[in-house]
Parts: sequence; structure tokens; C-alpha cells
Amino acid sequence: YAAREHGCRVTTTTISREQYRLARERVERAGLSDRIEVHCRDYRDLEGSYSKAVAIEMIEAVGHRFLPRFFRCVADRLRPGGKLALQAITMPDHRYERYRRTVDFIRASIFPGSCVPSVSAMASAASRRTDFRLVHLDDIGPHYATTLRHWRRRFLQRRDEVRALGYPESFVRLWDYYLCYCEAGFAERYTGDVHMVFSRGRAGGVLG
Repeated sequence: YAAREHGCRVTTTTISREQYRLARERVERAGLSDRIEVHCRDYRDLEGSYSKAVAIEMIEAVGHRFLPRFFRCVADRLRPGGKLALQAITMPDHRYERYRRTVDFIRASIFPGSCVPSVSAMASAASRRTDFRLVHLDDIGPHYATTLRHWRRRFLQRRDEVRALGYPESFVRLWDYYLCYCEAGFAERYTGDVHMVFSRGRAGGVLG
């Protein structure tokens, strides 16, 4: 979108070879190979200097211990005044310490090794190791509940196709339960989904 609608030059990376191949195919199909560069490498190995960075629901895979390193790596790649736009599933601050020391259904069965951060944990990690300032925060959790409801409906509409791919009925039930579980969590605000914008150095917006 940024390349097509705004003429941005984009560098993006993934550690998934399947995602890398699919991303390259889609970029080529869209005729944007001259504006979008796709890498298959760890984000910590990227080089260069950028004006903007975007991370969409990947920080959950970083882990609590490595949050400061994540923000340090991003800040090192951004020019002064550059911005990081981040979307993250979040755990409320008052439950975060207990959550990160336990294993729930999602961490056991869906995303092993993941850690859903709290807003304070991310803001603190960013301010400890970088000159990032949090300049915008928006909680879109209730909207995400609606998204999950649509995802579940579409998944169930195509469950015969899922079975045809060789997945057992237990897989279908697991993902049905997972989507229901998440919808309820966002609808009841047990978990959140936020957009955060950090700016390097100088003022770059208003928290709101």
C-alpha cells in the first residue's frame, strides 16, 4: 500500500521462507519490484537507514527479555525524527507480570514461545535503551473482536477445504476454539490490540 499509493521505497523482511516466497510473488504480480525489496533474514541483521519503520503483530514473538533489544535495533536503523508504527496484541499492565511467568492456552497450543507484552512494558523498554518517544496510542481491541468473528465464520465455511488439505478434525476444532477464545478476549477487553507510534528524538505528534 505504501509503495503503490504513496510511492514509498520499502524494505521488508521475514524469517519464514514460505512467507518470503509469497511476498516476492505478490510484489512482482503488483509490478512493484522496483519499489519493494523483500529479504529473508532476521530483523536484527538489516542494514541501512530509514525514515519510517512498521511492525505489525511481530513483537509478540520477541519475548519480554528482548524488548529493549528490539527497540534498540529499530532505533539504530531510523534517522533522527524517524518514526516506528507498531501494532501489538497486549496484556493489561495489572496482569502482565503474572501472565509472562505462566503458560496459557495460546502459548501452549498456538504460539509456543510467544509473549504478549503490555503497553507499559513496551514503552519502558523503548525509553530505557533509545531516544524514542511515544507520540500516539490507539486501542483497537473491540474492532479486532469483530475481525475474529468474521475470520471464524469464513474458516468454518471452508472447513471441508481444510480437511481436504489433510488436516484432522482435531485441527479444525482447535482453530474454531482459538478464534472463539480470542474474540471473547478482545470483546471483554481481557486482551487489547493497540497501534503505537514512537518518534526518535524531536517531538513528532501528540499522545491521544
